[in-house]
Amino acid sequence: MGHHQIDKLDEQILQLIANNARIPFLEVARACNVSGAAIHQRIQKLTHLGVLKGSEFVIDPEKVGYETCAYIGLYLKDPEQFDTVTAALQNIPEVVECHFTTGKYDMFIKIYAKNNHHLLSIIHDKLQPLGLSRSETLISFREAIKRQMPIMDLADDDEEE
Repeated sequence: MGHHQIDKLDEQILQLIANNARIPFLEVARACNVSGAAIHQRIQKLTHLGVLKGSEFVIDPEKVGYETCAYIGLYLKDPEQFDTVTAALQNIPEVVECHFTTGKYDMFIKIYAKNNHHLLSIIHDKLQPLGLSRSETLISFREAIKRQMPIMDLADDDEEE
């Protein structure tokens, strides 16, 4: 899981595209004072290295009828069942994130549901049969901050050696 060497140009490109994934390469090139071809090559390199992971449109869950966002800490009856439970969670469309965590939970998931009644049915009908000893649910009233990972001072400076 090592990190990759990022130079100042890579950092500048990442800052620009993190703010707007649809920004044209030529606009990035102008802002960076390099050619469009150089930007294209750098984007390909960053993608190949796994620094950049695709691009996507983000659907606002509330706008399509999913008004309840919940975070659920899962306690497994058998912690060795991580892989089996993860595979089963993949088949529950309302589960949008799953994390293995330290602390009191074996796993931590994020779910979108149409309403609290729908959330209850997901927990009762879809999650409990997975082999949970119990779960703890936190309902989010509103997302206050959501942003990309900040891109600042990632470039390895020669002076640091």
